[in-house]
Amino acid sequence: MNFQTLQKVETPDTYLDIAFRRAKEHAAKAKEAKRHGGLEKLKAAEIGKIDVIRAVLVDKFMHLLKSFPSVDHLDPFYRQLVRITLDYPQLKKSLGAMNWATKQFQTRFRMYQQKIARAASASDISAHARAFYGRIASVLKQIKEELAYLEEARKVMKGYPTIKTSIPTAVIYGFPNIGKTTLLFKLTGSKPDIKPYAFTTQNLNVSYLIREDGKKIQLIDTPGSLNRRDKMNSIEQQAELALHYLADTIVFVVDPTEASSPLELQEKLLEKVKKTKKEVLVYVAKADVAEKSLAQGLAKKYGALELNALKERLSKLTMPSC
Repeated sequence: MNFQTLQKVETPDTYLDIAFRRAKEHAAKAKEAKRHGGLEKLKAAEIGKIDVIRAVLVDKFMHLLKSFPSVDHLDPFYRQLVRITLDYPQLKKSLGAMNWATKQFQTRFRMYQQKIARAASASDISAHARAFYGRIASVLKQIKEELAYLEEARKVMKGYPTIKTSIPTAVIYGFPNIGKTTLLFKLTGSKPDIKPYAFTTQNLNVSYLIREDGKKIQLIDTPGSLNRRDKMNSIEQQAELALHYLADTIVFVVDPTEASSPLELQEKLLEKVKKTKKEVLVYVAKADVAEKSLAQGLAKKYGALELNALKERLSKLTMPSC
């Protein structure tokens, strides 16, 4: 899913300005008809003007509504991501308000089109046209807060990572600052291959391990977890989402130096990860700077894989059967 195409949501005044600028041509025709033409020409010119305003606003709003995804139909990962990073009820309310406004533009146009068509004088035509402008401005004013929220939501959603849900995926997991990103660099071979995406205040790194047959294995380096279910912040919640919704295999990174966290806590987190019932591969990071016997002991205890063996194992990942 790619959220980069979400269109900017403007203010009510901006939408009105755009619509009225587009209607200028018909405004000139209306003035000409008022000076030299008959009543029917004036009616046609004014109806043309309000129709342009209607069409511009409907087009803008329909494009916006189509650019925002239907949250209920998103992949489970993104659906939950929306719920923890945005006010989901407010998002639905705001999109509903735009849909309501779009219908109001159509309804008001038909109403004032008929009134102008039945008008008995030029002054009546002008009065109906002004009333239409007022009604449209009122509709936009009523959804001012909803438009503002949608723009804030758009900014957040544009920061979501682009995840491929149709290819085998391994999630690299562990405590913060434990060596997950370094491992990702080592597995993918070169730093330029890494694609960082803003993930709240940290990055979710997404990269691909290319097999000999050209097929890709998706690797995701998650923000660190502190293993505190009841006190998770937004970043930790996002790491949990990746673990539960994206991972076909989990690469759990252990730090024998305990620079990131005590081994006891790391082992508790590993036991929690194993309860997901997904394949868990253990990798011992910082083995070159850790006490040799400790690093070797941990590797033996958990059946940890060295870098080349881990890379080979990951290259054989396939999509799980349904």
